[in-house]
Amino acid sequence: MFTFEQPTTATIRNERERKMEYKIDEIKEYAVETIKENIKYNEDYLSKDISDIHFDLFNQDYYMIGYYQCEKWLSNNVFQVIEFIKEYEQDNFGEVTTDFSNSEKVVNMYVYIIGEKLLYEDNLLDNLN
Repeated sequence: MFTFEQPTTATIRNERERKMEYKIDEIKEYAVETIKENIKYNEDYLSKDISDIHFDLFNQDYYMIGYYQCEKWLSNNVFQVIEFIKEYEQDNFGEVTTDFSNSEKVVNMYVYIIGEKLLYEDNLLDNLN
């Protein structure tokens, strides 16, 4: 007889982390190239606080502009990306504020979250020193 097990919090978090893999290599490449470019103009760039670097890379300007380009970028993953953003915002802010009817907002919020993971969890900056 088959029994159904209720998923644990750890299982749910692992599933959410798996969703974070969408376009992660592209976003990582963007971050590395932008950091290298910034170092050309400011040799002390990596001595900045990590939150300032995250802001520079993923919040100061849009990663992608143009509704059509954003819709193509999201492709068939739009609903997974939206769900991922909803979970992140609910966990971190207690509410969801991203306008999901705007593909630019969706792409750029997703990239912001992935950028956070790359810098804080994957220690991207350590690999550049």
